[in-house]
Amino acid sequence: MSKRKAGGGDEGGNWMDTYGDMVTLLMTFFVLLYSMSNLDAKKWEVFVRSINPDKGVDQAEQVAINGVMDDTEDVLDGGSDIPEQEVFDTEQLYLILAEELERQGVDGVELSRGEDYTFIVFQDRTFFGGDSSELTDTGREVLDVFCDVLDQASDQISQINIMGHTTQADPNRPNFVREDRMLSSMRAAEVCIFIQQREVIEPDKLVTIGYGQFRPLDTADTDEARARNRRVELLLVDEGADTRSLNEYYEEYISGTNADRTVVTDSSRNQGEDPAQNPDQPDGEVFETLGGAEGAPPEMELPEDIPSE
Repeated sequence: MSKRKAGGGDEGGNWMDTYGDMVTLLMTFFVLLYSMSNLDAKKWEVFVRSINPDKGVDQAEQVAINGVMDDTEDVLDGGSDIPEQEVFDTEQLYLILAEELERQGVDGVELSRGEDYTFIVFQDRTFFGGDSSELTDTGREVLDVFCDVLDQASDQISQINIMGHTTQADPNRPNFVREDRMLSSMRAAEVCIFIQQREVIEPDKLVTIGYGQFRPLDTADTDEARARNRRVELLLVDEGADTRSLNEYYEEYISGTNADRTVVTDSSRNQGEDPAQNPDQPDGEVFETLGGAEGAPPEMELPEDIPSE
């Protein structure tokens, strides 16, 4: 019998190892390409800053993300089709929110800007009906506007205190303690839950407080005074602000310190009226200013100790 020629054998299968490695690398390469094709604009900016910390925001935006290049464009001169979220200073938050509320026809919301906080008062039945803690349809629409604006500045806010208040319906008899406390607390909680479900700010920044009837803005025995006392207040504290008690914020608010930076929404201004412009406010934004040269907002009774009944 003739002998089989030497050679061949198991060594001939080694090419499969090389082929398998090549296919694996190709797969990794295509996965990388796919992930880059869906790159988030903010993540891209973080990546650019990580490799070149000296680049500013404007320079980082010049790098093309999913952009279509023509023959005359360099890679670094491309543009991005991804809309970038507008971020504004908290100093302008109350003005921008007031403008958006007026566009939606929401009247009577008082917004005030302090040194490191924004104070908002939603009066009477903006969110709830009488003796109810269920958000009305109008209340949901108002909170939608608030959340849309808040989303632009949530990173600059360290905490939001949501404070619910009731009013004493009968001037000769305090409200039932349980119902009074529960109603104010549940109203604050409902507003908090709505904001949290919109996911525009971290949940641990939201704090609810129910004051019941014991922090009235107006102590007069009139329907107007009771309507003014029935309210929900939002205190937005800036990131990095000094720690202060709620009493300090209230005292500063009623003292008139922020009177020249307090506005009340009036949707009629968006229906053809042209009141005098405030030169200290941005163009196109006209608001009713409380206090100023005329004096401070009405005084509010601020009890040092909240009654137990």
